[in-house]
Amino acid sequence: MDERDLELLRVAQDGLSLEKRPYRIWGEALGMGEEEVISRLLAMEEEGIIRRFSATIGHRALGILANALIVWRVPPERVEEVGLAYAAAEEVTHCYERETAEDWLYNIYTMVHSRGREECLEIADRLARVSGISEYIVLFSEKEYKKTSARI
Repeated sequence: MDERDLELLRVAQDGLSLEKRPYRIWGEALGMGEEEVISRLLAMEEEGIIRRFSATIGHRALGILANALIVWRVPPERVEEVGLAYAAAEEVTHCYERETAEDWLYNIYTMVHSRGREECLEIADRLARVSGISEYIVLFSEKEYKKTSARI
């Protein structure tokens, strides 16, 4: 990755404009042609620097008002199996493992979003039934202070 790639990533992290040829606009801002922008992005994706391009949706504007972090106490021998099952669930947007502590025995964390708290609770109940894991806590977001993607 060179300095031009870094400049391109800095521009890209602000998102594509809704234009017919957004890569040309980025190129103009960076003194590159549209083809160079596209080829650099493809090369960075191939090298694993960029994982994907995706839309970020303002979920509150769509009526998705409830966010819940569900923490699970999963036996160590089942962490991989259960983690993969939760990660595959359509309702789960984030799924990761964390170390436990003496006074906090929860090791798998899943994030779900829905139109209301009741639906989040139903999702948690369904995941518990499917996985056979009954020890969990549903923690609801109360207030969103900031929401942005990682930046360079």
